[in-house]
Amino acid sequence: MPLQILQHTPTWVFGLFAVLIALGGRQMLPTQASLRRLTILPLAMAGLSASGMISAFGDRPVALAAWAAAAAALLFVVLQRPLPAGVRFDRDSMRFALPGTIVPLALMMGIFFTKYTVGVELALHPQLAHQSGFALAVSTIYGAFAGVFLGRSLRLWKLAMRSQAAAQPLAATLAK
Repeated sequence: MPLQILQHTPTWVFGLFAVLIALGGRQMLPTQASLRRLTILPLAMAGLSASGMISAFGDRPVALAAWAAAAAALLFVVLQRPLPAGVRFDRDSMRFALPGTIVPLALMMGIFFTKYTVGVELALHPQLAHQSGFALAVSTIYGAFAGVFLGRSLRLWKLAMRSQAAAQPLAATLAK
């Protein structure tokens, strides 16, 4: 059966998998990145997460509420955590120096495999799309991934804003 599932998987899914592996793999190495780049990927992944939930369950209130609650809860939890050691923001270049981490790859694979597994389950058992428990569980998982991605990005935004705010009083003092 697993071989049949793979044989019936559209080719583009394997391409998406390769792109996600490449994107996540790149983030395992130390890098420098702009705030824009560090915002686009989390928004895209949150969008993919929401898209997975909507494609499976439509606009069912239980699914939407579970996704939103999990996203908000995990976003809040991540915002409470300190930035990883080695994260730096350069005000002059408006770029971050980031240590390598496996977290983005793990999150991307989590979303990908959740979406793939849910797709297979719904193809084999279409009635699952109408079961509130299934919708609640899957939407919560999708929301959790989105919340972690967005929380990690917002922590960097906070660092950039603190850095800019700290520079403004100094610039005003030097201008006098």
